[in-house]
Amino acid sequence: MALKPPAGPAFVLRDVAPDDLADLLETATHLDSVNLPNDRDALARIIERSVQSFSGQLPKADRCFVFVARDEARGRVVGTSMIFAQHGSRRAPHVYFDVIEEERYSESLDRHFAHRLLRIGYNYKGLTEIGGLVLRPEYRGHPQRLGRLLASVRFLFIGLHRALFCDEVVSELMPPLEPDGTSLLWEALGRRFTGLTYQEADALSRQNKEFIRALFPQDPLYATLLPPNVQGLIGQVGPETKGVEHMLRDVGFKYAHRIDPFDGGPHFHARTDEISLVREVHRARVAVAPARALGRVQPLLVAKQGAAPPFFVAARVEATLGDSNGATLSLPAEIASALSLAPGDEAAVLPLPTRA
Repeated sequence: MALKPPAGPAFVLRDVAPDDLADLLETATHLDSVNLPNDRDALARIIERSVQSFSGQLPKADRCFVFVARDEARGRVVGTSMIFAQHGSRRAPHVYFDVIEEERYSESLDRHFAHRLLRIGYNYKGLTEIGGLVLRPEYRGHPQRLGRLLASVRFLFIGLHRALFCDEVVSELMPPLEPDGTSLLWEALGRRFTGLTYQEADALSRQNKEFIRALFPQDPLYATLLPPNVQGLIGQVGPETKGVEHMLRDVGFKYAHRIDPFDGGPHFHARTDEISLVREVHRARVAVAPARALGRVQPLLVAKQGAAPPFFVAARVEATLGDSNGATLSLPAEIASALSLAPGDEAAVLPLPTRA
């Protein structure tokens, strides 16, 4: 039986809620990452932390904001994304490998070599991390480009709450992995210094990364000594993460010449105030009008914030930004109703590319 289309947006993005646990668990089976593990108890803790973050109950440095995309017709969560307000502290530093290029030349032999070195590094001051971007396979390639919306909603939130976040944002992208999820870099390097399988180290790192600081060598490691197929993986983005890489580059991120010490996934970073989507966030007053009377419309990510759950609700809409500074937002009545926006209310607005 055909599903009745919703009167408002087909998909709504909002903060995660305890009732989303079952859907979140089903979504996590498609990745089972550190940020979104396929573990009911761990996911319940992630949801609780997010609720406490949105409600302001946690210190800024401990906040993790989880956003979900909900298929309104089917009534289920189909994707997630996250913001970690501060990743890295004196208690639990952000750990990475610096990727260093070194050249050597022998005049007597007339031979030149370029070597790649990996040097363990720690960030104790902290930076904001974006991650946890997961979309169910059947929704990938959707005309509304749900993956991009889940990615963009994080920048909308950062733009609205700039003081909560650090001056640098990092995204750790997934590298190419083996079919069983194993990292060849870990097998060639990390396992030799820890005695742990990739899966064991991955699970342990969800609670504690002290063992890396204690067991990994602090001196630079020559990647030249690794098998050629492993060397070729350093800093590479996995095929399913290429779209995320392109989106990050589009909004101002660059490869940081750093990789994850577990799987070798590349780190991309940007100064928070230089991210184009953060700069383009603004606020507008809502006006309600019939769809036929809106005139020229444009794609927008529109959000409303509340003092109680849901604390944040957003959707991609076709609407009109009036006034020279875009201070008025004209919405169709059904869209305004779905977002609980009334005439005169303040909404957050992020213009989207016409192809978004």
